[in-house]
Amino acid sequence: MKKLALIFSAAIFFAACGDGKDDAAGKAADPYDASKKAESGAPSYDPERGEGKFTKVELSPNLDAAMAANGEKTFGVKCGSCHKLTDEKLVGPGWKGVTTRNTPEWIMNFITNTDAMLSKDPKVQAQLEICLVRMPNQNLADEEARGLLEFMRKNDGVK
Repeated sequence: MKKLALIFSAAIFFAACGDGKDDAAGKAADPYDASKKAESGAPSYDPERGEGKFTKVELSPNLDAAMAANGEKTFGVKCGSCHKLTDEKLVGPGWKGVTTRNTPEWIMNFITNTDAMLSKDPKVQAQLEICLVRMPNQNLADEEARGLLEFMRKNDGVK
């Protein structure tokens, strides 16, 4: 029994020592470093775009009122119980200024691909440390997500 405990302890010790993927200076590689290239030659993660299918979201300089109204309905059903429209934290962070801090692509990818963004994006992980609750995937359709983005823009003063 002592041998088994000794072997188990040694296995834990060696597993905790790292995976050998350190850079030349001996520091662990940063998995969120956008300057690193994937095998395809593209950046491994773009913190301005996030992780998801949205690579370019075209926004009009003026608000689309109908789309914003649909987004407000979605907010009331799926988002309002955790987010305030001010900068005050409820369960999740407040939405005030969210469209000035993040690109439209990042926002769309986060609200439609929540789980991947939670595992990869440094901004989302920093918010998770503050809020201590993972945002659930709301399984939003693209149209619902686009309406939410337009509602966020309205909340941030776009007319």
